[in-house]
Amino acid sequence: MEPYDAFDAIDPFTAATRAFDCLKGALAGPESAALSHHELEDLVGLQGRELLRLLFQGHLDLREMQEREQIRQTGARVVRGADGHVRPHHETGHSRLLACVFGTVTVTRTAWRGKGQTSVHPADAELSLPAHLHSHGLRRLAVLEAVRGSYDQAKEAIDRSCGRVLGKRQAELLVVAAAVDVDDFYRCTIPLPSTAATALVLQVDGKGVVMRPEALRPATLKAHLNSRHALRTRLAPGEKPHRKRMATLACVFDTDPAPRRPHDVIAPPEGRSTTRTPRPGPRAQHKWLTASLVHPPEHVIAAAFDQAEARDRNHLRDWVVLVDGARHQLELIRAEADRRHIKVHVLLDFVHVAEYVWAAAHCFNKPGTPDAEVWVAGHLTTILHGQAHRAATEITAEADRAYLHGTRRESADACVRYLTGHLDQLRYDTALAAGWPIATGPVEGACRHLIGDRLDITGSRWGLDGAEAVLTLRALIDNGDFDVYWRHHLAREHERLYPAPDQHNYELTA
Repeated sequence: MEPYDAFDAIDPFTAATRAFDCLKGALAGPESAALSHHELEDLVGLQGRELLRLLFQGHLDLREMQEREQIRQTGARVVRGADGHVRPHHETGHSRLLACVFGTVTVTRTAWRGKGQTSVHPADAELSLPAHLHSHGLRRLAVLEAVRGSYDQAKEAIDRSCGRVLGKRQAELLVVAAAVDVDDFYRCTIPLPSTAATALVLQVDGKGVVMRPEALRPATLKAHLNSRHALRTRLAPGEKPHRKRMATLACVFDTDPAPRRPHDVIAPPEGRSTTRTPRPGPRAQHKWLTASLVHPPEHVIAAAFDQAEARDRNHLRDWVVLVDGARHQLELIRAEADRRHIKVHVLLDFVHVAEYVWAAAHCFNKPGTPDAEVWVAGHLTTILHGQAHRAATEITAEADRAYLHGTRRESADACVRYLTGHLDQLRYDTALAAGWPIATGPVEGACRHLIGDRLDITGSRWGLDGAEAVLTLRALIDNGDFDVYWRHHLAREHERLYPAPDQHNYELTA
């Protein structure tokens, strides 16, 4: 008589088969004929997710049965772990829970033990199981949901599609853990090459994020603790709550030259000619973003220069750096360029210049009048011709002729100081002739997208690790690198959890 083989007799997919028959019976039964299409969607969605969970569970059970059968057939007696130590004893039936996108399943496997040693589970390495409860698929979903909306919204979205498998606090921890390999990923990434005629543009900006007190920088925390407000229920004009930590953002992109003239940017006071349309400006290509709350600005600027050098290792292209005029940023950029022996063309954001000129215009003309617009257009055209010093001299002379003093002259003097203090960064005539951009639109948009749309949600107060992870991952997604990064991250996670110098996690020895 042939011996009874339990492995062949037990079908691990029995429960899944019953669930499928149950769903098929419900859809074929007379009750379903009265259901509307959206009620059918709910029925199939709910029972179909349970069917998928049971199929996943059935495969895990099958793997556990195959592991037992392999041990029985080969007569294996010891396992050598990644630490090199032998575990001679094995014990079946060790189980752990795994929360996945279909629900929660149980992973049962064999544990190998040795005296005074931790147990190893070869099946964990074969399945590349995570260290904790949540599967990599669920982690990926949690990251994508949490970085685009609030954690409450992320939890609700996951509850709808996966059931109750993830809490809000768990989602926060998963996001932080998911960002640990971003710097390593970009060190290994090779950007797309470009021709020497393509300009290389770097832009730097900063934006504050409201933080919890323990996440503030020491000087800001000290000011926050020592602040005494004049009013009890709100801030008085000019008072600051000292609750923000400054994030530094940098943007690197390529752009093909698009030469323009000043009147392509600013319409002349008498209006543009109807016989010639304005020439379009340069367009950003292969944009790359980086941002950080943890690292100082010089670290972010160095990362942007690293990215730029990876695109132009021999420094054959024109390097254009656009800033908003912050002295500290300018000093850091020049120091980094000098350290690398790179010639950079530094330009002030033309939009910031225009704001100063508009403020000065209101010293001489009523706000919102055509005269103010004509006054601004004239001076901005002069500045675009590379004659910022002339524009500053004319504004000063006009203020003297109008006998402006005190507060009536403040905006005009501020504009003059801004122009004369940055003359070497106002060579817009050279930039327009070369076809370079003169405004920081990409990095300004990044500030709104990366920070304003997520970290600046009303009422949010951030811890340092969580804010840095969300900011880093949003930049990664905006760069279009998330799918490639996730494969890189899972490979690194496997190496951390199951290190093996010989590329075999566990050695099965007879």
